[in-house]
Amino acid sequence: MKVEQRHWTDSKGWIGTSDLRESAQLVIIFGGRDALSQRELVEETRKQYPEAMAIGCSTAGEIAGTGVYDNSIVATAIEFADTQIKRADVLVSETDSSTDAGKQLGAALETEGLKHVFVISDGQNVNGSELVAGLTAALPTSVSLTGGLAGDGPRFEKTLTFTAGNPIEGAISAIGFYGDKLRVGFGSFGGWDSFGPMRQVTRSEANVLYELDGKPALELYKKYLGEHADGLPATGLLFPLSVKLPHREDHLVRTILAVDEDQQSLTFAGNIPEGSIAQLMRANFERLIDGASGAAQSSFDSIGDSASPELAILISCVGRKLVLKQRTEDEVESVRDVLGEDTVLTGFYSYGEICPSSPQADCELHNQTMTVTTFRELDD
Repeated sequence: MKVEQRHWTDSKGWIGTSDLRESAQLVIIFGGRDALSQRELVEETRKQYPEAMAIGCSTAGEIAGTGVYDNSIVATAIEFADTQIKRADVLVSETDSSTDAGKQLGAALETEGLKHVFVISDGQNVNGSELVAGLTAALPTSVSLTGGLAGDGPRFEKTLTFTAGNPIEGAISAIGFYGDKLRVGFGSFGGWDSFGPMRQVTRSEANVLYELDGKPALELYKKYLGEHADGLPATGLLFPLSVKLPHREDHLVRTILAVDEDQQSLTFAGNIPEGSIAQLMRANFERLIDGASGAAQSSFDSIGDSASPELAILISCVGRKLVLKQRTEDEVESVRDVLGEDTVLTGFYSYGEICPSSPQADCELHNQTMTVTTFRELDD
């Protein structure tokens, strides 16, 4: 496997080599929504690797190496030696539900020899939990799944996802990886602290939360946010919700996407089942950075090879970026410390992360985590 990276910023233009221009089979493109809305800039990005499939999305921040940027474009090209790839795309408007979209994506990928699926989804119009449920239902249990939901900074207006053409709103894309030589590792960790009382979800519908302990959810949420309540939904990224599902020991973390003053409800990136136990969370700086390091270590360990991976895709939640601020690059550098200097790092800050919480666990939607997916192609 050969990997190279090019990076565009408004001030410096393109930086990086194009040695794989004709040979790259895949290019992963992450960029700010404003940058990706410039058609000529996107076309120039695609022309750099004319033979490559493109997958990627708009972001809440781009990762290139150990740097974190806003409204730039990062293009990471890969030439595989023995791995084949296939893509599948669906439009949200042409599916009955997010679950149906996931099933359509999974059904569109040939399963023979399929090793891993990497998915990028619209971040505003998709229920991430249902998307993952649909995909896992359609894919063999032996196939691993990672990815994330596109971002739009803290604006929550619209997100863009690459399909076979230009990046568009309301799309979901997946790349299937095939071959015996490819090793894929993954890990996902958080690092937030819980506070306040635990409350039962007494009324919800899919990813919309109406009541906690029989009281309006938005009213209670604002009470604990205090002065931060005026900035909702953006300030909700600083105070995610920990959700413990019935009959399970682990917790999921959910991020707010929207609020409804009339209904006094909160809409999250993933489902909030009735009967589950919810508790507010807040940041712990050192634990957030340790969580990124833990995700990298889990990804390194699960790849099953002592050598460093050639590529790592980092997907971290926009809420972590808003909390860490000038320390945001610390969590990326902690990944570098684990994976080593030979691994090319790319990624983005997202509205949701898709990954198993451990190599033996089922794939799920997460919020407020750092997710690391690593790739290594074995030599003959």
